[in-house]
Amino acid sequence: MSLLAIIGEALRALRLNRMRTGLTMLGMIIGVAAVVLMLAVGQGAQTMVNQAISSMGSNLLIVVPGATSSGALRSASGSVQTLTMGDAQAIASLPSVKAAAPLITGTAQLNYGANNWSTVVTGVTPDYFQVRDWGTDSGALFTEVDLRSATRVVLLGQLTAKNLFGDEDPTGKTVRIKNSPFLVAGVLGVKGQSLDGRDQDDAVFIPLTTGQRQVFGNQFPGTIRFLMAQAESAEMMEEAEAEMNQLLRQRHRIAEGVENDFTVRNMAALTAVASGAAKVMSVMLGAIASVSLLVGGIGIMNIMLVSVTERTREIGIRMAIGANRRAILAQFLLEALVICILGGVAGIAIGIGGAWAVSQAVGMVVVITLGTVLLAFAFASAVGIFFGFYPARKAAALKPVEALRYE
Repeated sequence: MSLLAIIGEALRALRLNRMRTGLTMLGMIIGVAAVVLMLAVGQGAQTMVNQAISSMGSNLLIVVPGATSSGALRSASGSVQTLTMGDAQAIASLPSVKAAAPLITGTAQLNYGANNWSTVVTGVTPDYFQVRDWGTDSGALFTEVDLRSATRVVLLGQLTAKNLFGDEDPTGKTVRIKNSPFLVAGVLGVKGQSLDGRDQDDAVFIPLTTGQRQVFGNQFPGTIRFLMAQAESAEMMEEAEAEMNQLLRQRHRIAEGVENDFTVRNMAALTAVASGAAKVMSVMLGAIASVSLLVGGIGIMNIMLVSVTERTREIGIRMAIGANRRAILAQFLLEALVICILGGVAGIAIGIGGAWAVSQAVGMVVVITLGTVLLAFAFASAVGIFFGFYPARKAAALKPVEALRYE
């Protein structure tokens, strides 16, 4: 019996029991749809994490003031200003460091006409934008001349610009920060959310010297809130971290065995942990969804066993007129495979539609790749073969005489 004839027989048998075939297929549809949807959500979450990581900048290290103690009194990390502009300049001169950017921060109210917006204002040097790999959408970054002159210029994040100016281009306009006029030098490009969920586009940047002298003041002249440094390459991250620790201990005259009054954070380690967690979540979601595929496969096996029992006499007649065991095995195996393939195609369509609906409903990023679709389809086919083999083998093992006598 040819393969086409066997396929025709399998399709005819499925058409004769449309209701049962449809219900059997439903388990596979739900399973495949769940796999596609869960993998899309998991890969979307991983994409969001990767975007947040890339938005931070490459080869990034952050130095923050560490815990300090005075007698029996201890202060938490960051509670005392122990970093200085001199520290930032010394770190920038290390051979493993490409650039270093000191920062000071504070909250301030911005006004433009009748509009106002309260946000974090950060005083930085021009190197900050190199470290963060952050350019402008309009206008230009401020320069070393602005830094030396403590010029009243400001760079706005996308969200801040939107809230103050709407659709108007802010470049060249004047905003007031704490009632002092600042010229808008430009609007920064979109950065999106950071790993901690903060909107990086809700930002305002001014020259660090302007912040120290005219906006925030400084109780301890020359100190900074923290600093960011960029290593020369990803391979030199650990070397840069070690050199920065050694340099700052020397500059701060920290004796052997005494705890650091600063902390160097290697962002490569943090990003590896975050990326790994996202991958684990993606795998777990896929594994959970795969359980429904196995349940659907068990349903197929049960229905095929019932089908073999109902069609025992038919099997006996086919064997009596010349059908061999191989043809019987192939027919029932193909029936299970057809159910899985048709259910898989419908499940993929429903899964893609469900992922799109989730994206539209909650604004979450979902990613559907060709690999995800092929994986779901291959898994559905494998389930059909695996769970269809036992019923098909049972049908092929029937003895013609006993099958003909079956009522």
